Amino acid sequence: MLYRFVHPKGSLKLEELIQNVKNLEKFRKAGAIAMFIGVVRGENLTGEIVQKLEIEAYEEKADEVLASICEDLKKREGIMDVQIHHFYGEFNVGEDLVYVLVAGSHRENVFPVLMEAVERYKREAPIFKKEVVIGKEGDIKSYWVSERRTI
Repeated sequence: MLYRFVHPKGSLKLEELIQNVKNLEKFRKAGAIAMFIGVVRGENLTGEIVQKLEIEAYEEKADEVLASICEDLKKREGIMDVQIHHFYGEFNVGEDLVYVLVAGSHRENVFPVLMEAVERYKREAPIFKKEVVIGKEGDIKSYWVSERRTI
């Protein structure tokens, strides 16, 4: 089992994470693995073109928070495993930022837990995103993005 939840860009492969889940002894009770793969979007919510993202994390605290979320969600009925792995570094459009995996006995068990895992890591983990964008006037600018915005 992996004990780190925040990783340098490119240090984990999705196939390895899936295999790690399948290698768990309790996986024999599982009938589903649900996954969320967060990627860099090429346009932000205000219509600016995203050139790249820079992700930073307070690693020790982020590992602690993500581990706590996973442990909490593993207690749900029919859930065998929950993993959240977030990368940090510099990312281009389309590159993977985060993997969230939930293994459970049935699809009815895994989908709600997957949604909650995604919402909680975005809200609770000290992981910070800086967008480098091309503004509407063609100027390049960067700023930190808060996931706590209201829609």
